[in-house]
Amino acid sequence: MRRGFVLGIAVVLIAGNASAHDYKLGDLQIDHPWSRATPKGAKIASGYVTIINRGSTADRLVGGTFASARGAEIHEMSIDRGVMKMRQLKSGLEINPGATLELKPGSFHFMFTDLGHPLARGERVKGTLVFEKAGTVEVEYTVEAIGGAPMQHGSQMGR
Repeated sequence: MRRGFVLGIAVVLIAGNASAHDYKLGDLQIDHPWSRATPKGAKIASGYVTIINRGSTADRLVGGTFASARGAEIHEMSIDRGVMKMRQLKSGLEINPGATLELKPGSFHFMFTDLGHPLARGERVKGTLVFEKAGTVEVEYTVEAIGGAPMQHGSQMGR
């Protein structure tokens, strides 16, 4: 009886961690890739993720994929004198040792182009993140509400 109880708790803990959408690639910790739902007819979407370099050498996020789109580019958004500016970062983004890179609304993000269909809240979309040194990791983006922020979970709280 006790063994079954312990096994049951282990399954719940593992399932809880799996739903948190955290990934690991070498020394890189990848937390909760997400996107937002899009209105009907939209052909672009944005992708967000937090990446922590727990290693002793820098790496660089250089690209990725998103199954519902033909293209995925790394972009930077900024406001200059009240005017929003966006530009593609063709050389990617460096992640120094011990540093956290956060792709988030209003800042660095993935721009997913030529969407095959509108994204719906609750949908999960497969994709990849590509790093200069660590290589490629498969991830799954969770689609949040239009205008929404990511659901918080244990590894993101307190940041």
